[in-house]
Amino acid sequence: MTTSPATVAPASRPGLLRHLSDLLYRKPMLYLSLLLIPPLLWFGIVYLGSLLALLWQGFYTFDDFTMSVTPALTLANFRALFQPANFDIIQRTLAMAVTVSLASALLAFPIAYYMARYTTGRIKAFFYIAVMLPMWASYIVKAYAWTLLLAQGGVAHWFVERLGLAPALQVILGIPGIGGSTLSTSHLGRFLVFVYIWLPFMILPIQAALERLPPSLLQASADLGARPLQTFRLVILPLALPGIAAGSIFTFCLTLGDFIVPLLVGPPGFFIGNMVYAQQGSIGNMPMAAAFTLVPIVLIALYLSIVKRLGAFDAL
Repeated sequence: MTTSPATVAPASRPGLLRHLSDLLYRKPMLYLSLLLIPPLLWFGIVYLGSLLALLWQGFYTFDDFTMSVTPALTLANFRALFQPANFDIIQRTLAMAVTVSLASALLAFPIAYYMARYTTGRIKAFFYIAVMLPMWASYIVKAYAWTLLLAQGGVAHWFVERLGLAPALQVILGIPGIGGSTLSTSHLGRFLVFVYIWLPFMILPIQAALERLPPSLLQASADLGARPLQTFRLVILPLALPGIAAGSIFTFCLTLGDFIVPLLVGPPGFFIGNMVYAQQGSIGNMPMAAAFTLVPIVLIALYLSIVKRLGAFDAL
């Protein structure tokens, strides 16, 4: 009596799957490779490939007369980055990114410390929701809302002017003055919007770092006679530094590449993101836009190499 192929196939199929499962179990690296190859191919070809193709266009030549791009290779676009007008844009963007990161850390640390050390249960959940709630709203809506808050007669303008905070903030933060009748056309207003939007990205990493701080260290510091300020400087701050560095990655990088807030808030003046958009969209000078794209990549790479030494990646 002969058996048809239809009756043999179902029996052989489980055996094939079992054999494949045994093979993957015996060779875990093969299993890991099969899992990682598809996303790595996507990352390498689509993401890195498109980025390298964009940067390669920075070596192309833009003809100002015909407004066309030719594949003649040149370094003129990268040399143009060091011209006074372009270099001023880079310095302005870098200064704002560093200032926003420092201010966000100063504002975030007390909130994060209170969340980590003094809240439990529902109170801690309330603080988590309160911190993340602004992140649920549209980024553009928040930027537009701040233009109203910073306008003449707005809440922020009244608050800063009535309490006389503008001169103090200008001296401490090194940001130029209001320079007009409204905060929405000042560097100070632009700075406030950046800090508000990126502050949650600083609070959560610091809070996570402080959560890992053993209470026994604080008790030991007090038993050894250390004053609260000494405990903060010698125990709490060094252990919280990786969280601060991790949060600064978000605030620094996001400020460095943003172009919506500089477009909506503040005095006329380009940031790196605005310059990339203007060169590519308005003028069609893709080589110069690609050259400007290289600037935040280099700055972020240098910044990541610095914060890595502070343990930022361990706190993410």
